[in-house]
Amino acid sequence: MRSLIQTPLVDTFGRVHTSLRVSVTDRCNIRCFYCMPLENIRFKPRDELLTFEEIARVVRVASLRGVRKLRLTGGEPLVRSNLPDLIRQLREISGIEEVALTTNGMLLADQAAALKQAGLSRVNISLDSLNEATFEKITRRTGVDRVLAGIAAAQEAGFEEIRLNTVAIRNLTEEEIVPLANFARENDLHLRFIEFMPLDADKAWHTDQVLSGQEMREIISREVAPLVETNRPDKSQPATDYAYADGKQRIGFISSVTQPFCGACNRLRMTAEGQFRNCLFGTTEWDARQILRNGGSDDDLAKLLGDCVTAKKASHGMDSPEFVPPERAMYQIGG
Repeated sequence: MRSLIQTPLVDTFGRVHTSLRVSVTDRCNIRCFYCMPLENIRFKPRDELLTFEEIARVVRVASLRGVRKLRLTGGEPLVRSNLPDLIRQLREISGIEEVALTTNGMLLADQAAALKQAGLSRVNISLDSLNEATFEKITRRTGVDRVLAGIAAAQEAGFEEIRLNTVAIRNLTEEEIVPLANFARENDLHLRFIEFMPLDADKAWHTDQVLSGQEMREIISREVAPLVETNRPDKSQPATDYAYADGKQRIGFISSVTQPFCGACNRLRMTAEGQFRNCLFGTTEWDARQILRNGGSDDDLAKLLGDCVTAKKASHGMDSPEFVPPERAMYQIGG
């Protein structure tokens, strides 16, 4: 009989988990209202965060259980010092095929080259508006130019596929849809619109604020260029991709609220302080840090991963009247 540490992470619905999102910090240099409160934030003390060596150990065990893709998140991962060192450690782990990063782009101009040299595979950059006034309403900071400089630096560093992540919010970002679509097309970037989800720290989210993927597709087809749905080679990817009929770039829509894609979900998450979560909207966590810091074995970590996956529900339940948003906001979970 094979050891537990060598068995795939399969939940009770048959979903095989091969992707792990690792938050490296809960700190951030902007204050997007859909992710963080404006003030009175209590960040985790540094000694409560996992060290790079601890993260690498968890990933090594996860890779033995079939995890192949990693995404580093935050907070803002680029505020964590010496991040290229972690990327190098992760790329050395047998079985890990991809290490990607999600960033707000504010610090990317200075770090893009080092991240690429360390072995970072792909980068996703958050950009909700090209208009400084709207950008500031969302992020409660200025900085569109810094994000654009980060995008340019990533391209210059040689990242071949750069994705832009845009959160769409009704009565706020409708006017941003066409400019962002044109910007992405002109600069050979893969834009993805994300429906506004109930992960805001202020607990102010309401369904009336959800600008659906279908509405955005109709706007883009009408005002930019017609869209044609493309094949979905990876059923677990969160975005439904479309190609412009004129052949100039693709665009994706992550419709987590109106068209949940839970049935093919293959993702797990680990918070910056080492808590596993099997769903972004889950309310239960599995503590890897206590195993790491109390003499636990790799088999203990492997079992913890298995327990987390086994407990995964069929869906996030947002379409259920019993749905309760998680207590922790996005910056505390990992974007």
